[in-house]
Amino acid sequence: MLIIALEGPSYAGKSTAIRHLRQTALGSRAFVSDCYVRHIAHRDDIPPARTDSAAAQLAAFERFMEIEATRVAEAAASGRQLVILDRSVDTLLAHAYALDALFGYGVHHQLRDRLKTLSFLRPDHTLYLDVPAETLHLRRKTAGHTVAESEYFLHEPGFLRHARDYFAHTPRRPVTRELTVLAADAGPDDVAQAVEALVTFWAR
Repeated sequence: MLIIALEGPSYAGKSTAIRHLRQTALGSRAFVSDCYVRHIAHRDDIPPARTDSAAAQLAAFERFMEIEATRVAEAAASGRQLVILDRSVDTLLAHAYALDALFGYGVHHQLRDRLKTLSFLRPDHTLYLDVPAETLHLRRKTAGHTVAESEYFLHEPGFLRHARDYFAHTPRRPVTRELTVLAADAGPDDVAQAVEALVTFWAR
């Protein structure tokens, strides 16, 4: 089984690229799993992006890993040899890495250890969509996002910087076996085409 994951900040273009892939011959032969939060029926049940304690961050990880267990089972049951993920466990680790840096929670290493005891889909290839903060803000505005800029934690400069560092600069490697960083500040259709080309190359 070949597992390919798409990563990147909110509004980087992952969902658009996934929708595009679903419409291709490649997507028709792949098992495609949506982002963790799309597996939660009620918005109020989604753990907050800005947890208020180390304990809350650990609890959020456990909730998302319950979803990961479902993804593992669904991927196996699909019988497909190609799996495409909208975010992977590296998202959860990057989030914890950023909150550790910002608030001193100190949970990232605990999650690494916990992951050793849990079933998860380890990507063979991860494509990180790299987008400047100003472009992300413009995309949010264009999309009519209703949350005030100052209240949208996932686009807080410190969080964006540290989450990106997890993928691009941290001395400790992400879980994925191979990471490719793709500049994704072009239009969504161009980004989707670039993603398709890379995924096609890996899946050939």
